[in-house]
Amino acid sequence: MHADFLQQAIDLATQNVANGGGPFGAIVVKNQHIIASSGNRVTPNLDPTAHAEIMAIRLACQQLQDFQLTDCILYTSCEPCPMCLGAIYWARLKQVYYACNRFDAAAAGFDDSFIYDEIPKSPVQRNIPMIYLHSENADSPFLAWRMLENKLRY
Repeated sequence: MHADFLQQAIDLATQNVANGGGPFGAIVVKNQHIIASSGNRVTPNLDPTAHAEIMAIRLACQQLQDFQLTDCILYTSCEPCPMCLGAIYWARLKQVYYACNRFDAAAAGFDDSFIYDEIPKSPVQRNIPMIYLHSENADSPFLAWRMLENKLRY
């Protein structure tokens, strides 16, 4: 069963290339039923976050009317990049199955190694510097959140 869903993600990735997208596809499954699927839509949508996994997670959350996918499995044609990995953890998916790895993607021209290399650096040492700027009331959003009695934690 896992192999069948993974093959569908691979087929989706291949079809996505013909439809003007990148060579990536992802499917979210719950109780052995496909809840959502998407190919990579970065270039057609002009959105650098429109990776297949992100798009499928967004669609699945809308379909299930929930921001967590704890009982769902993600099948993806390739090992998730750092951004997608973060989204997978935030969505709390149960499992992820993937076909190709990041080195296969790099060989095809999709090399995320520079992002992996940037993560452990201190913010000011990154290629895109992340500069802390002091503000007297910077913590006011967090204070407001802490004071909110009926918050929906995520």
